[in-house]
Amino acid sequence: MPTQLYVAHETTYHYASRVDLAQHLAWLEPVSQPWQQLESCALTITPEPAYLSRVTDYFGNTQHRFSITAPHDALCVKAESVVSLSPRFTNVDPAASPAWEAVRAAMHFQVGMPFAPESEFAYPSPFVPLLRQLHDYALASFMPERPLLDAVLELMHRIHREFTYAAASTEVSTPVLEAFNARMGVCQDFAHIMIGCLRALGLPARYVSGYLLTDPPPGQPRLLGADASHAWLSVWCPVHGWVDLDPTNDVVPTCAHVVVAVGRDYGDVTPLRGVIQGGRDHTLDVAVSVLPLGGV
Repeated sequence: MPTQLYVAHETTYHYASRVDLAQHLAWLEPVSQPWQQLESCALTITPEPAYLSRVTDYFGNTQHRFSITAPHDALCVKAESVVSLSPRFTNVDPAASPAWEAVRAAMHFQVGMPFAPESEFAYPSPFVPLLRQLHDYALASFMPERPLLDAVLELMHRIHREFTYAAASTEVSTPVLEAFNARMGVCQDFAHIMIGCLRALGLPARYVSGYLLTDPPPGQPRLLGADASHAWLSVWCPVHGWVDLDPTNDVVPTCAHVVVAVGRDYGDVTPLRGVIQGGRDHTLDVAVSVLPLGGV
């Protein structure tokens, strides 16, 4: 039976002075895939935008673009979605995956050979440069001829074991090498570090933005707005396609992970960003709730 989840993501900006004009982009609508069906998604924007469009971006994600032309001192964007999730990766045998060197070789462009679109994710991106430190760290798990997913899973286990999750320890702009050297960060850092490790070896890896269903402490009710956006990654395996990995929690995602968007790194799938005229300083509040449908 599919697992049905309700997701609410509310972002509120309070500006120190009036904003006269605003242009925004939002990645807040979950994708539809064979294993994840989007049942509904409603976007509520206050103040009401003068222009709103829904498009598909380069990576196949749903992107909303909107403009606000009326003066305002606050902006609230709320997305409410219902998704149905089916189990994934249940039949994946890591030991049966190809040798990692063969996957790396397949990503190299060769004249007269078909282009592999997955190879786009083997190159550096703004948030994930190619770094010798990440290459050397990853190589300990990638012995010669080792099956790709065997090596990738061990790398995930190592990152989870050797790095500390610490809320507010980094910012969006924190370089990946700084988080790597500190052995500390949040889910975005864990994802960027592992992506950087894989790309440094010539393997395609992409960033995944979404949500995670979490369990409250025993005996406590689920709290609306207590969750946060989540991030993980996926690696390309010719046998199984894109295989997701969550190094923050040391798991292969199943029916608790809701995928919103994929890209090269966080910068491609920022939940909400824009350009404003006016505003000066601002405060930001984000509330995310992920609930089993029966608990809405």
